Amino acid sequence: MSHATGGPRPEAGPPPSSPASLAPASPEEYPQRVPARAEGVQLLGRAEGSGYRDAPALVRRADGQTLQLTPLLYLVLEAVDGARSMEDIAEHASRGSGRLVSADNVRTLIDSQLLPMGVLRLANGSEPAVKKADPLLGMRFRYTVTDPERTRRITAPFAALFHPLIVAAVALAFLASCWWVLMIKGLGSATHEAFANPALLLLIFAITILSAGFHEFGHAAAARKGGATPGAMGAGLYLVWPAFYTDVTDSYRLGRGGRLRTDLGGLYFNAIVAVAIMGLWWATGFDALLLVVATQILQMVRQLLPLVRFDGYHILADATGVPDLFQRIKPTLLGLLPWNWGRPENRVLKPWARAVVSIWVLITVPLLLFSLVLMVLALPRLLATAWDSLLKQQEMFSDALSAGDVTGATLRVLAMAAVVLPMLGMLYIVVRLLRQLVAGLWRKTSSSVLQRTAAMGAVVALFAGLAWAWWPDGGTYRPVQPYERGTLVDATTSVFPNSAGTSLREGGSRRTVALWPSDAPKPTREHPQLSMVLVPVEGSSGSADASQSIAPSWVFPFDRPAAPEDGDNQALAVNTTDGSVTYSVAFALVWAEDGEPVDNRNDAYAFANCSGCAAVAVAFQVVLIVGQTDVVVPENLSAAANYNCLDCLTYALASQLVLTLDGPLGDASREQLSALWAEIAEYGRNIRNVPVSEIQGRLTAYKEKITAIIRNDPSATRKAGQATAPTDAATPTTTLTGTAPATQVPDGPAPAPSGSAPASAPVQQPTPDEVTPSFAPDETVQPTGDVGGALPEDVTPAPTGQGTPR
Repeated sequence: MSHATGGPRPEAGPPPSSPASLAPASPEEYPQRVPARAEGVQLLGRAEGSGYRDAPALVRRADGQTLQLTPLLYLVLEAVDGARSMEDIAEHASRGSGRLVSADNVRTLIDSQLLPMGVLRLANGSEPAVKKADPLLGMRFRYTVTDPERTRRITAPFAALFHPLIVAAVALAFLASCWWVLMIKGLGSATHEAFANPALLLLIFAITILSAGFHEFGHAAAARKGGATPGAMGAGLYLVWPAFYTDVTDSYRLGRGGRLRTDLGGLYFNAIVAVAIMGLWWATGFDALLLVVATQILQMVRQLLPLVRFDGYHILADATGVPDLFQRIKPTLLGLLPWNWGRPENRVLKPWARAVVSIWVLITVPLLLFSLVLMVLALPRLLATAWDSLLKQQEMFSDALSAGDVTGATLRVLAMAAVVLPMLGMLYIVVRLLRQLVAGLWRKTSSSVLQRTAAMGAVVALFAGLAWAWWPDGGTYRPVQPYERGTLVDATTSVFPNSAGTSLREGGSRRTVALWPSDAPKPTREHPQLSMVLVPVEGSSGSADASQSIAPSWVFPFDRPAAPEDGDNQALAVNTTDGSVTYSVAFALVWAEDGEPVDNRNDAYAFANCSGCAAVAVAFQVVLIVGQTDVVVPENLSAAANYNCLDCLTYALASQLVLTLDGPLGDASREQLSALWAEIAEYGRNIRNVPVSEIQGRLTAYKEKITAIIRNDPSATRKAGQATAPTDAATPTTTLTGTAPATQVPDGPAPAPSGSAPASAPVQQPTPDEVTPSFAPDETVQPTGDVGGALPEDVTPAPTGQGTPR
């Protein structure tokens, strides 16, 4: 049993009555009539605090592997001393077990159990060729730094740190330090100071690595405190992380309390490092040192995960008294099947231990399988991202060398190693898992051609699926971009792009509308830039029915705009839904009556309080004054505001046209105006399919057409030479307000000024046919694609203009 920072300890070997590690012995390899133990075999005794109903006994081989034996097997091995015969061994086993054991029984147990375990010498007196267990979730590429004797010598002084008073003082100081650093001081200044000075960053990295080694001192010192003898210390690779390890297998001889002290010793020493760094910070004032406290906390949190062989796994194993939890996965899963409930193997563990182990299995197995599948699916993009990062780091490394910056060059080397090692670890896990799967199926199906054929067919199908998932097409090996969310859905659709349905996805090609300045280059896959993509709700008919709108709650720190009165026109777009687009469009044609004041308002308001969202409001009003009126003070207002908004966009456009007519329109002009307004209304209904920056230009063109109709109508304008001077007053006003993404606007919107022009002419009451009701659709559109990324080829970029979102 060894502890490791990021790695495991050698687990207790096969469970009782499990022959493993050696092939069955041939007759010529049988032990002599007077058997002898193999060199280095240690008898550790019965496991204390075991979760098994019948606590197993523990034996340690010379290679460090600890084996669990039934009490009877342990009694037999205990009697094997190279001097006792089979009959003497049988007598010793009978006395110890309280039941009759014959010499033939002993010979059977030796031949079928003890000899394959590698704890006895062979018939010719030679040592057995044992093969140590090599689990998938084990440490690889081990390198021993200190032998057991040196480990015991250098860790002996640290055992005194486990005095209860010292432990209590360190724990209180550590908790106080964590609270002060994380809740009061913060890590902002520490991060700034460290990254502003590469030498400090390198120092923090070195201290963190040394603290990982000191973590192992904690395990070894805790084992010595309990009376166990620590073994070798070294380093290796566990899963995808470099790791240190300490062999504390001898702690199996301790009781539950001693084993838990050994398990927690490493975390305790991390706390000591954090407290010592706080003292150093107090003396020097270097805020960058506080990052070491953060790294210690992160190490401790990671070590407490019980899913793989970190400290949390060993804490759970020793608390339950089940040394190797991974060996309990198969019997636990089989024991959950209804037809296996009454079998004796389900009663091997004590009830409470079985409940805890079952819960652990039901959580760990799905998570590990899910992590494995996700790793396999994401491997192409992770490799591409790692390669892209390596190229950037290599470029910075070359620049640092050219500038003579040794510290910067060292940091680049460390950064490249941090990129390469996880990738190598992932590739190793995938390759080893596939190799074990193929080899295992080949061995298990050796007795049946039909089974082997079916198994190999499944293997071929598996490799075909991997080839399909990893085949280098357009986006399989595309580096992960900073704008990507990285959700589980994104990871799935990167391999199964059709699963996105008809939604717009990054890399796809579908028709939509995007807001993009006309004078800026289009974004590409290699050089992505943020843009707003407006995508209709899947299955939406595209109509502008106001009944489809969603009434959001008012969450803004200013009053809602007043409702429009008679003769007013208002577009109000309010968006409080993340990742959505809200449109509000209001078009109105108003005729002024005889002598009535012309104080019509045309308002456009766009407010957003969400993330990755947009609100677009467009108000267009045409006011036609027929005859004489004394007061002409129209108002044209727009306001756009983002409140606590992340990556959001608001756009408000208010456009108003005020015209005076000396007389009523003729029939021909009235028909032209009605046809033109029908065209304008249809344009308003489909305005969400138009780039925002084009809307202002289109409305300006409509104003010119309306003005031309009025100007060219002889009934609406006086002819030259008449007693009263002709009046042709047109007051077009346009107010546009826009806020770009992540812009914070003050509490209240500032209205834009509007213009007005008085006119004097005889007043004529318009007929009912001359009154056109206002058109005010309000529609909410939920986008089905991401905000940002490359634009499809068939998207028309919006030209830039005043207030066009950037």
